[in-house]
Amino acid sequence: MYPKFSDMLNDLLGTNLSLPVQTYGFFVALAFLTGGVIIYFELKRREKTGQISSHRKKILKGKPASIVDITISAVVGFIIGFKLIGAIFNYSFFTENPQEYIFSGEGNFLEGIIFAAVSAYLKFKSKEKEKLDKPVWVEETVHPYQITGNIIVIAAFFGILGAKVFDMVEHIGDLIDDPIGTIFSFSGLSFYGGFIFAAFAVSIYAERNKIPWPVIADVVAPALILAYGIGRIGCQMSGDGCWGIPNLEPKPEWLGFLPDWMWAFDYPHNVINEGVHMSNCSGSHCFVLDKPVFPTPFYETCMAVVIFLVLWFLRKKMRIPGLIFSFYLILNGIERFLIEKIRINIKYDFLGLQVTQAEIIAVCLMVFGVLSIFYFRYQQKTFEKKVE
Repeated sequence: MYPKFSDMLNDLLGTNLSLPVQTYGFFVALAFLTGGVIIYFELKRREKTGQISSHRKKILKGKPASIVDITISAVVGFIIGFKLIGAIFNYSFFTENPQEYIFSGEGNFLEGIIFAAVSAYLKFKSKEKEKLDKPVWVEETVHPYQITGNIIVIAAFFGILGAKVFDMVEHIGDLIDDPIGTIFSFSGLSFYGGFIFAAFAVSIYAERNKIPWPVIADVVAPALILAYGIGRIGCQMSGDGCWGIPNLEPKPEWLGFLPDWMWAFDYPHNVINEGVHMSNCSGSHCFVLDKPVFPTPFYETCMAVVIFLVLWFLRKKMRIPGLIFSFYLILNGIERFLIEKIRINIKYDFLGLQVTQAEIIAVCLMVFGVLSIFYFRYQQKTFEKKVE
């Protein structure tokens, strides 16, 4: 396993680098980047087909820098300088645990002040160049694909927020024992929590930018499932605990052509230090599981790619807005429900059954997906009748 991205580079290239980039974080960032590219080009395509269109937006130009503008720039500059320069002087701490350093009081106060002053000055000068004797309102054309960056930022913020909220609910004991550590730790993230929070936030933002929510849902669906698969690569490569139940069964003969780790894996050097200590190993991550388990993150990546290809093929076939998203809900629910059968997770007593939080949500998504197919088809028929 590779807790840090540099661990993987060192293993592949024979180098001795130490970079402040965790493997899981790298693949999460790659997932958002990939999703953003897909959304960008899909919004462009749908504008060309006439399903969505650009709109006019009024913007006030020529306004001088306000106290709020300068203050925000100064605060952002201070944080960057305080943490960035501090990370250079305390590089070992930063590379070992980046998020702990970011949320700690460690930093360089003097450089923070300098960065704050420079940032505030640059904001003031940039506004001075654009300042007019009398600010005027102008109309600008905003194309749907131009808001892709904002969509990704909103999805990232509310996704992480929702993921942490759902994870804390599922691990309420950890929250009570160590509230600060649990809140600011990125080791526990619930996908469905992030999905629900981000879905509502992105839908509201899209509606405000003249993109109907069924359309943006269709646009995001293929990107979302592919991003999910990429994120699971990070889980597999770092060994973050999202693995399956113990698998002591011998690999079936019909799977003999596959590497052994695809059937059962013990996750040596996992990032959460789970298992038993490895002999002749020194460093922060010297643990290996005492029993091999199903590598469920790898399985989820494979299933996510298959679902992505299905949705990508269907996106031009289905003309009714919302149907692609409906099929995404059904396929995603099926995938997660099946993987939960061999995945380690907390189980609840629900109507006499032992189920996980993800299984409950997965079933709800499947039901909602089926119902939404009928809903969107009915809406389309109603619309066509009105046009006639």
